[in-house]
Amino acid sequence: MSKSRTWIIIIVIAAVVAALVFLLKPKAAEEREEVKADMAVHTGTIARATLHRTVSAYGSVEPEPAMPGRAPADAEVASPMAGVVAHIDCVEGQRVAKGDVLFRLDSRVADVAWAKAKKALAYAEESFDRQKKLLPVEGTSKKAYLEAEQQLNQARSDLAAAETDLALLRIQAPLSGTVVKINSEPGESVELSTVLAKIIDLGRLVATVNVPSREAPLVKAGQAVRFEGTETEPGKVLYVGSQIDDKNDAVPVRVSLPAGPAFRPGQFLSVRIVCEEKTGCLAVPESAAVADAIGADTGLIVAVEGEKAIRKPVKFGLRESGLVEVVGEGIKEGLVIVTDDAYAVPNDMKIHVIKPAEAGEKPDKSEKSDKADKADKSGK
Repeated sequence: MSKSRTWIIIIVIAAVVAALVFLLKPKAAEEREEVKADMAVHTGTIARATLHRTVSAYGSVEPEPAMPGRAPADAEVASPMAGVVAHIDCVEGQRVAKGDVLFRLDSRVADVAWAKAKKALAYAEESFDRQKKLLPVEGTSKKAYLEAEQQLNQARSDLAAAETDLALLRIQAPLSGTVVKINSEPGESVELSTVLAKIIDLGRLVATVNVPSREAPLVKAGQAVRFEGTETEPGKVLYVGSQIDDKNDAVPVRVSLPAGPAFRPGQFLSVRIVCEEKTGCLAVPESAAVADAIGADTGLIVAVEGEKAIRKPVKFGLRESGLVEVVGEGIKEGLVIVTDDAYAVPNDMKIHVIKPAEAGEKPDKSEKSDKADKADKSGK
C-alpha cells in the first residue's frame, strides 16, 4: 500500500470520528439537562396572626386561704373537749351549712350536771325572793339578803357553764361547705382538739403553681391563666410571691379557678399564664422556621422566588399553637415560603411545588413517573 493511500485512510477515519463527536455532543448535553436535580416542596404564605407570650407553670388545687374580711375556704372540725363519740350526723360528700351539728359526744354526765345546776338555780331564786320580801319589814338581815343574792348569781353562772358544756358536746360546722373527710367512728374516745372531720367549700378553690424564677418578673396580678387539658373558662393571677423557694428555684403564684366540677382539692394541674398579647404579627408554621441553634431566636426561612428556593435570615419572636413570629428584611404578608422540612432545602435550589391532594382524591403519580423516566434516561 502506498504512503499516500495510507494517509487518505487516516484522514477519512479522523473525519468520521470528529463527525460522530459533533453529532453526539448536543444529545449528551440534552440528557444532562433533562436530569438536572430539583426538589419537590410544600409551600404556604406568611400570614398575620395574634400570638401570646405565655409562662408555663405546675401546681395543685387547694382551698382559698383566709383573706381580709373573709374566712378560709376549709376547716378541720376538732373536738372542743375530751369524750366519746355517741353519734355522727354527717357523711362524706354531704353539703352542710354553718352551724349544722356534725357530731354528738356522750352527754350523760353533762345532762346530770345541767339538771343539777337548774335545780340549784330554782332554789336560789326562791331564797332570794324570800329575802327580798323580808328585808323591807326587817324580817331578815342585810347580810342574809346579800348572801342570797350571791347564791343566786352563782347558781346562774353554774347553769350557764353546764349549758356551755352540753353545747360543746354537739360539735357544729364552722363554715358552709362539703364534708370531704371523716376521721372518727361512733364509740371512739377522743381527746381535746382531736380532728374529727374536714370541710371544704368547693366553690372557693384556687391553684398554687410554681413559676421558674427567671420568668417570674413577667407575671403580674390580673393576668389571664389558661388550664392545660380542660375547656374551662380562664382564671387570673391573684397573687405573686415575693420570695424564691430555694428547693425548686421557683416563685409561688396563686391563681383563681372557675366554678364548676372541673377541679378538686389536691388535683395536679399545669397552666399557661398569658403575659403578653401581640396582634397582627407576621407568622409562619414551626416547620418553616430553621433556627441557628436549639432555642436560638435567630435563623432563616426559605422563600420561593420563581422556581428557586432562597434562604432569608430572620429573627424569631413569639411562639404559640404551632406558629412562630418572624421579623426580617423583605419579610412581608403573603410571601410564599417552604412550609415542610425547610431545613433540608439548599439555597438557590431549583424546586417544584407539590399540589396538596383534595379530600378523597388519589395521590398524583405523575411526579414519580417523571422522576423514573429521568432515572432511566440517565442510566442509558
